[in-house]
Amino acid sequence: MDVVTLGKTGITVNKNGFGALPIQRISKEEAVHLLQKAYDYGIRFFDTARFYTDSEEKIGCALRDVREQVFISSKTMCANAKDFWDQLHASLHDLNTEYLDLYQFHNPSFCPKPGDGSGLYEAMLLAREQGLIRHIGITNHRLAVAREAILSGLYETLQFPFSYLSTEKELELVNLCQEHNMGFIAMKALSGGLITNSAAAYVFLAQFHHVLPIWGIQKETELDEFLSYMDAPPVLNEELTAVIEGDRKELAGDFCRGCGYCMPCSQGIEIPTCARMSLLIRRAPLSVYLNDEHQRKMVRVHSCIHCNRCRSHCPYGLDTPALLEENRRDYEDFLEIREAANR
Repeated sequence: MDVVTLGKTGITVNKNGFGALPIQRISKEEAVHLLQKAYDYGIRFFDTARFYTDSEEKIGCALRDVREQVFISSKTMCANAKDFWDQLHASLHDLNTEYLDLYQFHNPSFCPKPGDGSGLYEAMLLAREQGLIRHIGITNHRLAVAREAILSGLYETLQFPFSYLSTEKELELVNLCQEHNMGFIAMKALSGGLITNSAAAYVFLAQFHHVLPIWGIQKETELDEFLSYMDAPPVLNEELTAVIEGDRKELAGDFCRGCGYCMPCSQGIEIPTCARMSLLIRRAPLSVYLNDEHQRKMVRVHSCIHCNRCRSHCPYGLDTPALLEENRRDYEDFLEIREAANR
């Protein structure tokens, strides 16, 4: 079983972290079953956030009896010290715990530091002194903020998107964390669903011994895939190398990662889905996305008023309105092709 130590934290777990964002979409009963099965089969790192609606509550229910055997990380999107304490105490309550193993600033637009006027980092330090948290981390989607956090020496972990679709710039962050003995937690290891071969995703990240992937898990079949790799990890053979190279050729460049920071849309457009619909269609049976539900979603793209709020909030600097329009046209072309084939 492959294990990883998260830098100076000393947290050592197997290279399968449980990303708990998706469990907010399923029932409490289903979520508790998934979480307890993950624990029973050896997963020990569980990552959630105050922002993930009832995810913390579900973890608290599922893992309260084994709290000392697991590592729980959560996140806060607070903008000031008062909200920091409110969110921290709410998280502790819902998670049924007296402390968090790791508490992270959740994708801040800047790198919180002592004396910056926000009081945020000072609150982190005080929470650690009081024993409410054990380690301090930061998550981000911005290369500049992530790099600043690493070089500041203030953080013990960085959580950042990383997969075999990442660029050299993301790889530089991974290597920089290793140089500074800082834990690297890889989110979006399946690139928001664009990577469909979990074995290829797993074997790529397994090459980085200081990186902990957290897999967003919603279904038991997904969990079973990653559990199977713990005892029989895939090998980077010719077949998986071909998968990785093929995906890189098809998906490289500017594409929506599905992070969701462009939301909500004032016109009700489901941007993370609509802005990458062309790629999703090419990577799944047409019936999955050419149904009535997704047709309604894509029609809403016509209502875009080009306010550019989504564009200004994209951490990857994408021209989101243009991407939406491009995907809408491609989607309509797919519909025409299907209709022509059915005539």
